[in-house]
Amino acid sequence: MFAKLPLTAIRAFESAARLGGFKAASAELFVTPAAVSQQIKTLENLLGSMLFVRTPHGVKLTDNGERLYSKVHLSFLDISSSMSTLKPPADTNTLRVSTTPAFASLWLIPRLAKFYSEHPDIHVSIETSNEVVDLFRDSSVDLAIRCGFRDFPELYSQALMREQFGVFSHAHWKEEEVETSLKLINIRWATSSPASISWAAWCAAANHEGWLAKAVLREYNDEHFALQAAIAGHGLTLASTVLAADYVANGLLIPYRPDIKIPGAQFSAVCVPGRERSGAVKKFLAWMVKVIASCHADYQVARDDASQTVTKRRASLAI
Repeated sequence: MFAKLPLTAIRAFESAARLGGFKAASAELFVTPAAVSQQIKTLENLLGSMLFVRTPHGVKLTDNGERLYSKVHLSFLDISSSMSTLKPPADTNTLRVSTTPAFASLWLIPRLAKFYSEHPDIHVSIETSNEVVDLFRDSSVDLAIRCGFRDFPELYSQALMREQFGVFSHAHWKEEEVETSLKLINIRWATSSPASISWAAWCAAANHEGWLAKAVLREYNDEHFALQAAIAGHGLTLASTVLAADYVANGLLIPYRPDIKIPGAQFSAVCVPGRERSGAVKKFLAWMVKVIASCHADYQVARDDASQTVTKRRASLAI
């Protein structure tokens, strides 16, 4: 039945499509770029359809190429997964998770000890980047944790939590600083979003429009740095309630006007369809859902305690 399948050509096509070029595919397959090109030409002749468009900047998949790649790549993943089940368990116990540096450092890594205590046989390898990883092209990544405003219909997606953006101060910040030396910590977002997450939006919601005219702005390009600056007393920061949660729970940061929040994005765990059924991914997803439910409860308590602190502080200033 499968004797006439051009497996060598199909493998060359999958590699070139996943890696984005013939040269990269040749390096992966240990053949020359000319050999990869010839294999793909053979496949195109067999199908009677162009799979790549040759451009001055390289090659790009055609619509037919995209359709074929999605099917071929998933088939190769299934074959690889089937073969992996025959290997010793040690070969399949590394879970590669891709996420942003801020989420990894501020939320995920501090909680990994709990995962290891429940699943000591699974090793989690965390890869961080602010760029979105193409899970179909990079098959080494098992799971990605993304924060965004759009769905990923081509991927399996597990909704985790929705963030909001609020203002936070260090533990010893005094409200009279608003009048004397107001400093605001601003984050230069690496990616655009349909939501207006800015000091201007928060000030408008809080009826503090005059703040921007008199405040000194401190800017950072990463939420981790902005939160550290707030803890160090450099000013108020507008940050994700999810990423600030541990600092609030530990008393290092206190929410200012916790009643005013800007809606943020949705955190989701995504993977290539089918991988969610593998042992390590399935266990990691179940653990995240459980921990997130617990963290929401902890943060609510910490936030309520902080609100009482702010209320008492305001009362003392009014006396």
